[in-house]
Amino acid sequence: MSETSTSAADGPNETPPFRDRLAFDLDVDICVVGAGLAGLTVAREAARLGASVAVLEGRQVGWNASGHHLGTVMPGFGLPVADLIERVGLQDARELWALSKEGADYVRATATEELIPGISPSDGALEVSNVDIGEALISRLQALTEDFATDVEGWQVDRVRSVLRTGRYFHGIYYPKALQIDGRKYVHGLAALATRAGARIFEETPVVSIDFSGIRKRIVTPSARLRATHIVLAGNVHLGAPLKRLSDTLLPVWRYAALTEPLGERLAEAIGFPGSVADSDGIDHFRIVDGDRLLWASPETTWDARPKRFGAAVQRRIATLFPQLGKVPISDTFGGAVGVTVHGMPQIGQLRRGLWVASGFGRQGLNTSALAGQLIARSILWGDDRWRLFSPFELVWAGGTTGRVAGHFIGLWARGASAAAGVLARYREGARARERLREARLAEANLKAGTRGPAPRHPPQPAARPMPPPAPRQSEEDGKAYPHASQESERISDGRM
Repeated sequence: MSETSTSAADGPNETPPFRDRLAFDLDVDICVVGAGLAGLTVAREAARLGASVAVLEGRQVGWNASGHHLGTVMPGFGLPVADLIERVGLQDARELWALSKEGADYVRATATEELIPGISPSDGALEVSNVDIGEALISRLQALTEDFATDVEGWQVDRVRSVLRTGRYFHGIYYPKALQIDGRKYVHGLAALATRAGARIFEETPVVSIDFSGIRKRIVTPSARLRATHIVLAGNVHLGAPLKRLSDTLLPVWRYAALTEPLGERLAEAIGFPGSVADSDGIDHFRIVDGDRLLWASPETTWDARPKRFGAAVQRRIATLFPQLGKVPISDTFGGAVGVTVHGMPQIGQLRRGLWVASGFGRQGLNTSALAGQLIARSILWGDDRWRLFSPFELVWAGGTTGRVAGHFIGLWARGASAAAGVLARYREGARARERLREARLAEANLKAGTRGPAPRHPPQPAARPMPPPAPRQSEEDGKAYPHASQESERISDGRM
């Protein structure tokens, strides 16, 4: 999401430079449809490599998701690592991940104060879990560090809660080389860099029709025609009627965010992490901007709505996770639609000779759009065929209206399941804490009982004298058998002893 701050240039009310409509016929090497992050990266890189490039945008540069995001840049895709390995195998998964790292590095190299003044990059991103992931954290860290050569740190619960003072989060994975940028300034800075490299950008120029046949493709706009050897479809869910078959492969997901008023010192008392924070369920994403303001993205829907409707929802979400902040005042709300593919991976590659696609970046748009732009430009001009790594992720119909309804309810179910899992995790944590407390009290009671000294001893009682055994009864046979015993017995009874 875009940011507003003390500088008007950071906010959504900033007036971007107006670029002319295409009003004359044009002949170029590459025509890019869509002036978002991916399209502008293709245009800049292709122009830098010597191609003539024209960008056609039906509205304005970065008007949708490309200009409305939190600006977090980190490697990876929307598809979890384990699922990526299962889909393409470990070796190809490693190569895809390496491309995602190249994309993040591209943004870092571009988002500098020298190239884009006021971009204000900052380092570090933290992915937190709302359940106790325990051993799963260790296995994921091993995969990221050993198999994918990614710098990450595992944070235990105590460390997470030392910077995020809420009982809602447990373990975390820290990405020290991730960064945050002002998303709106980045997309407009990218457009300026593309123009400086020689690309021509035309706004308010929707595509009416495209003829893909022949070596030279033909594009018709309301006021002019354009011919190109290569066409790059770099739009999102708003590509329009001529490209409906492509846009139908994307499930539109609108994400809304809010920027709070300055919160002063109480914000630092609740959140002490300077980078961006995202939960592993993809529900909440937030970071501090301008020192004491909170930029928070949370609600999602598969239907377009006015962003201001979601300000209260963001307020409630902030109060739920950080009750010490209370009901925070909202300064502004924003919204943008991302295109989510059925398989969760971006659509990057050549559909037919001279026709390229770069879309479906989902919620991981900054690094993936950058890698797509570089990859396609180099494929066209250098013959780089690494785009084939994305071939297993084909264009799949997203289900139309039925898919949007299903996506909406799946999202509701996922958020409900996440909330239930969080409640259960916190209950178990509380139960363990109560058990430890009970054991500590029991140990303390036993210790106190041991320090009182030995129990008082009663005086010893004299032992009872044993009764002598009764004398054996003697039978006549005994007397005969033992005559001396019989005589001894007679002397005792007569008193002669």
